Amino acid sequence: MPAIDSKKGFVIFIVVAIAVVALANMVSRNFFFRLDLTENGIYSLSSSSKVVIEDIDDFLTAKVYFSGDLPGQYGNTKRYLQDILEEYAAYSGGNFRFEFYQPENDEKLALEAQKSGIQPVQLQVLENDKFEVKRIYIGMVLLYADKREVLPVIQTTTGLEYEITTKIKKLVDENRPVVGVATTGAAAPQMEQVSAQLREAYDVRSVFLGAGIPDDISMLLVSGVEDSLSEDALGALKSYIARGGNLFLAQSRMKGDLQSQRGAPIQSNIFEVLEPYGVNLADNLVMDKVCGTITVTQQRGFLRFNTPVQYPFFPVLQSFPDHEIVNSLEMVQMLFSSEITYDSADSSKIVSPLLVTSDHSSAASGYVNLSPLQNQSFNSLNEPSKVVGVYTTAASDSVEGVVSQLVLVSSSDFLLDSGGGQVKPNGIFVMNAVDVLIGDRDLVALRSREITTRPLQTVDDPTRTTIKTLNILLPALLVIGYGLFQWRLEVARAKRLEELYG
Repeated sequence: MPAIDSKKGFVIFIVVAIAVVALANMVSRNFFFRLDLTENGIYSLSSSSKVVIEDIDDFLTAKVYFSGDLPGQYGNTKRYLQDILEEYAAYSGGNFRFEFYQPENDEKLALEAQKSGIQPVQLQVLENDKFEVKRIYIGMVLLYADKREVLPVIQTTTGLEYEITTKIKKLVDENRPVVGVATTGAAAPQMEQVSAQLREAYDVRSVFLGAGIPDDISMLLVSGVEDSLSEDALGALKSYIARGGNLFLAQSRMKGDLQSQRGAPIQSNIFEVLEPYGVNLADNLVMDKVCGTITVTQQRGFLRFNTPVQYPFFPVLQSFPDHEIVNSLEMVQMLFSSEITYDSADSSKIVSPLLVTSDHSSAASGYVNLSPLQNQSFNSLNEPSKVVGVYTTAASDSVEGVVSQLVLVSSSDFLLDSGGGQVKPNGIFVMNAVDVLIGDRDLVALRSREITTRPLQTVDDPTRTTIKTLNILLPALLVIGYGLFQWRLEVARAKRLEELYG
């Protein structure tokens, strides 16, 4: 009898254990928890992604085409992708599903992947002591109703959550806001890089100001006006502001020309649109010791060579006020920007600074010398910070309760492909600004959580040199020190053994 009871008890134990594991798995599907100790929580789903995924009201399927036996970093990317997709599924209420496929050994799957827009990538890998070219699949397609979005190549984990969440939001949003890109002259401004980013979340449309601004434009981008607008164009812009239209204006008060190495004032009626907002642009160009570089060709004897030099007219902003538009940003690059002024004592106009230079700044006015070499203006960068970007609002005079929002960045080249538009953090700032002005804030925090641009430009030159030297020497010194410590321990141990047994 005791043996039978023991056997019965063992069976009951096994059954209870299986039931507990099954119950734990069922509960874990709906109650997801992960301990993430990274600075920005990059290995766990952000609150922004949770808001987006919880809005799905139908089945959304992710088909992941990833080859098996991937080398190095690609294997890590696959594991990260699987982890994050499990979190999407956990927070979706059962509406998000995913499946991994390995198409390299299945012609049907390979054809399916290629029809979805995922092409094989050639990769050189080391196998059997020799380098071989391998064709691998590392992509994903998202399917929702009759729509699809594709991530054709997933090479890194950086920014992957933002990219996936943006694609999901694009699929599930039925009525996407319209962002207008203003054409003020004969040719449209070249802003394709910024426009491409905006198209991930918004419909982007070119707007010729002279023909008026359509009522469905939720936000208008205006870039670098150098001449006066026509009466029709200026009237359309003022009317748009009066009816509560939101405006992103990238505009300096002076034009910088590196070819002539001169800066000259801009004469235009575009500055009239700033009056309702209570802000102005000073007739100057701002300089900052914390700055970007330009390449200068120099001649020494018979030799000509290119040298990068610090250029204070291209401030690099690394410290930001407390505002959601610049939340978590680490840097923004300015090009030939003017100082923004406003009356801080005027309680009827609340102006929030967004972009400010460092406390090693200055400003030059008149016909400014823009030479990057032997420029006397660079010797007096000792003034307090200058405001070069603001957020403010203007109440309509004719319609009660209607408010227009403005983000003003005092650089005419800030949005252009040939200028600030090619700087990735600038694009993130623009996207944040558009999100906030339109009222769609889900992706603002997520967009900047994985930025890792952290140059050592906030310290002086001797300190920066010391830090770089320590980075090179300290690891070697630590290894040598550890080796000497271990050697001393071995010598002491040998002496003790000699005393005991010698």
